[in-house]
Amino acid sequence: MSGPPPPGRRSYRVRHRTTYDYDHPVTDSYGLAHVRPRDLPWQTCREHELVVSPEPQDASTSLDFHGNTRAYFHLTEPHTRLEVTATSVVDVDAPTYAAPALEQPWERCRPATRPDVDDAWSARGMVLASPRVELVDAATAYALVSFTPGRPVGEALTELCSRVHADFAYDKAATTVTSRVPDVLERRAGVCQDFAHLTVACLRGLGLASHYVSGYLATTPPPGRERVVGADATHAWASCWVPGAAWAAVDPTNDAWADERYVTTGWGRDYGDVPPVKGVIFTDGGGSRLDVGVDVAPLDDPEPAPAAPSVGVEGGIDLGLHR
Repeated sequence: MSGPPPPGRRSYRVRHRTTYDYDHPVTDSYGLAHVRPRDLPWQTCREHELVVSPEPQDASTSLDFHGNTRAYFHLTEPHTRLEVTATSVVDVDAPTYAAPALEQPWERCRPATRPDVDDAWSARGMVLASPRVELVDAATAYALVSFTPGRPVGEALTELCSRVHADFAYDKAATTVTSRVPDVLERRAGVCQDFAHLTVACLRGLGLASHYVSGYLATTPPPGRERVVGADATHAWASCWVPGAAWAAVDPTNDAWADERYVTTGWGRDYGDVPPVKGVIFTDGGGSRLDVGVDVAPLDDPEPAPAAPSVGVEGGIDLGLHR
């Protein structure tokens, strides 16, 4: 990975459908969804619609602690299928970073040492451990290989991202949604959620502030092949607070800086703050089937077909089951 991307701009229609089929009727269902793309200096959500079926008896939207849009819904009508479909139209630019900001020594990017920077106080919370990101010595030692004394923060971020990509295998069978940073370090494998958590742990262990970022990545088909509808997936990456450059975002899964292909829905301490859909159901049965489909279609494409099951969905829905 050579460094931050050049400026670019894309517009997408994002369709994200989550369906749960239950073996027995569900009498009550409470849900939260983080599926609306954020409005950011480099991203604008022009349209957004969230449809829940059956129709909720109560629904609302609000901003969570991190400024992400959170949709709440409550169903009291007995149902054996729950379907949550979000459709958005979003414009995305490649974030740009001032060269002097990325050239400063990484030690100058610790928010605890920068009281002269206005937003340093708010970034300090992202230096702490969180439920899914432990600050383990092994992660800090791994990061120090790239973050040598006085090295420019942009260079160090680039190398750390490339090393995670090279050293850890993408393997869906290696971890689960509950896996932690020590598990990833031991198995040297995982998925995008794991690599984002590991990168966040590496940065926080050095006293740097880091977000876990959730969203979508528009995929490019092989030359001569049409884009496959439904082949896009929910995705996760990491960002680092850099004075003068806000939050610099890198994707260790793909060894890339986030550019105009990345649609951001939210960020937080870890996955637990921004799962696409989570909730609680009440039922006498224990069986259920999950189907998640995501499609990120450039707006110059024809109207996309209904989202097909995605081939790389991380997380999806997190529903607690109670009798």
